[in-house]
Amino acid sequence: MFIPFRREVASALSDAMAACGYPDDDLGIEEPPEGVDAVLASSAAFRLAGEAGAPPPEVAAELAEAVDLADAEYVADATPQGPYVNFTPSEAYFADALAVREEAGRLEPTGDSVVVEHTSANPTGPVHVGRARNPIIGDAVANLLDYAGDDVERHYYVNDAGRQMAVFTWAYERFDESDLPEPERDRIEYDLVRYYRKGNEFLENADPDAVEAAEAEIEAILQGLEAGDEATYERVGEVVDGVLSGMKACLARLPAEFDEFVKETRFMRNGATDDVVARLKELDEAVYEEEAWQLDLDGFEKHLVFLRSDGTSLYTTRDLAHHEWKFDNYDRAVTVLGEDHKLQAGQLREALDLLGNDTDQLSSVIYSYVNLPEGKMSTRAGTGVDLDDLLDEAVERARGEVESRIDDRTRNDLDDDDIERIARQVGIGAVRYDIVSKQPTKAITFEWDRALDFEAQSAPYVQYVHARCCGILDDAGAVPDDADVSVLTEPEERDLLRDVARFTGVVDGAAADLEPHRVATFTREFAETFNAFYRECQVLSAEDPDVREARVALVAAARHTMANALDVLGVEAPESM
Repeated sequence: MFIPFRREVASALSDAMAACGYPDDDLGIEEPPEGVDAVLASSAAFRLAGEAGAPPPEVAAELAEAVDLADAEYVADATPQGPYVNFTPSEAYFADALAVREEAGRLEPTGDSVVVEHTSANPTGPVHVGRARNPIIGDAVANLLDYAGDDVERHYYVNDAGRQMAVFTWAYERFDESDLPEPERDRIEYDLVRYYRKGNEFLENADPDAVEAAEAEIEAILQGLEAGDEATYERVGEVVDGVLSGMKACLARLPAEFDEFVKETRFMRNGATDDVVARLKELDEAVYEEEAWQLDLDGFEKHLVFLRSDGTSLYTTRDLAHHEWKFDNYDRAVTVLGEDHKLQAGQLREALDLLGNDTDQLSSVIYSYVNLPEGKMSTRAGTGVDLDDLLDEAVERARGEVESRIDDRTRNDLDDDDIERIARQVGIGAVRYDIVSKQPTKAITFEWDRALDFEAQSAPYVQYVHARCCGILDDAGAVPDDADVSVLTEPEERDLLRDVARFTGVVDGAAADLEPHRVATFTREFAETFNAFYRECQVLSAEDPDVREARVALVAAARHTMANALDVLGVEAPESM
């Protein structure tokens, strides 16, 4: 409803400007201030006042008078209010909002294929809390584009060719179980990371001769990968695939799932990296300095190194080939990156452009890292906090919150499995919601009291709205398909209908800007609107049967709207809490 409403407003306003002799290059369409009984407003009168030689309120009145809504389905009226023209909805707009069900928030297919690459943490050990923002934001971005009508694939780009993996492979083959401490958790990546940490410890503390010998073995692994040696690929692949399988299990808890794990060695083995290197060398920006081939890019203080003197490529070189593969196979590519990759992302885009690619196909979402109150965390030293630990504690804390809220009546309706399910939905939902609800570029410190606050604007706060809707609908029985929207005349009813209707507009705008946190903001606003409706409007005990029927239908529309908004964010919508 909202998107066709906006189209009708734009068309009618453009025609009105033309009729009044004004240019329509900026319609000034925006959401009206809170308390204004309109869905959209136009501030164009401010811009046109100088040309008209009249104050903005006079221009707004002229435009409102010229607006023709004879063919509009969803826009009922255009009225001036000071310097604004307000556009109010028709009964058809509210009727369609009342009929919203499973399709809530979903837009028409665009026909565009989009690949969203996210997480892509190096397979050197368990997923770390500091990096948790990547799979959470990345998964939400992918969900958002899916709701916006794109054909979305989710990719994890696996760094299986760099020095870290060579060190890992050498250490895995060099050390015995007796050399290692007990694993911190019974899962394969926790077992294997001990080798990586032991290897780094050895390289930092062993005598120079031993380190030199180790470095020679590590270099041989790197050269083997570069040369396409199948035995070397198998050696490295055993470590990479083992760690990756454990990381998948961790990410599935969020959940964050992927359509494909794309290994960077793929672009070494198929010749794409060599092709990129050859083309880069032909560029005017290519220079050979400090025993390496580099690009001297305008606007960047550091050169982009793309080939070492020993003939080995770098991560960025292989990523250039990777991105050209994306451009060949998808209409658009979105990459979610930590702030420490911002320079690299800029250089990558510039290099892709010099290679003749259409970089308008590429978008990046840059995020700052997550800290815990104790401070920053490190994976290499093994002193950080793993994502598994955070999720375990989230579920445990949520279980305590849930059990503290169970009264005698509720206790009879919930068994241990129900409590465990709710604790998982609320706990993991709290982690995801707290992280995805913030603007990505803002650094955040995760705090339990805020994330699990049932009364504040948190995951439990908005999840409870969905659970409350489910409870009402369970008691109501069948949801009517043809309820009469005209009997819903209370302000709280109309406000809730407006929020149901505007969800598609929220999805549309958030997808265009790759900002899933705007959907989180919507869920908080929606929760407040629903709670006001719940306080003021009796549903099951409404005296008028037509009103009862319409309110039940409105609760159903609200339930599906909240469920799908949470689905975009990757947060489960509990049916009971």
